[in-house]
Amino acid sequence: MTTLYIIRHAYAGQHGDPRWPDDSLRPLTGKGQKQFRRVVKKLARRGFAPQVVATSPMVRCRQTADVVCERLSPPPSLVPLDALEPGSRLEELVEWSNAQNVETLAWVGHAPDVDRLAASLLGMRDGGMAFAKGAVAAIRFDDQVAPGEGELVWFANPKILKC
Repeated sequence: MTTLYIIRHAYAGQHGDPRWPDDSLRPLTGKGQKQFRRVVKKLARRGFAPQVVATSPMVRCRQTADVVCERLSPPPSLVPLDALEPGSRLEELVEWSNAQNVETLAWVGHAPDVDRLAASLLGMRDGGMAFAKGAVAAIRFDDQVAPGEGELVWFANPKILKC
């Protein structure tokens, strides 16, 4: 059995802000970091414990993944993965995930990609999932990660968790 956590990055600086003309460098806000730390703390109490975290190399996703790694014990391994950049590539992500040979892992990415990825894994049409910033979905597979074979175990966001 494999559990995959799909995470949308936490609140980041405003898109188009002249301080980050290169959008890949746009960081989380202080509020976003603080709120996502509370999300991870609450989820960890309920069993959230990925062994490996793959992240888009963009700063806001990397910082979100860093929070996961800092707040869990033992900390998961962290892997920047180009397949999680905007326009995420499901086939590459599935292949990479199954090669990890772990029971729990996470992907940290961007909207609308995380919506589409989760829907594909659950056998839903596009638009069937909507991740708020800092939201996390737990999807379970009987064996390996495979499109259409996942079962949604839970779906949480900062508002539901009162963070």
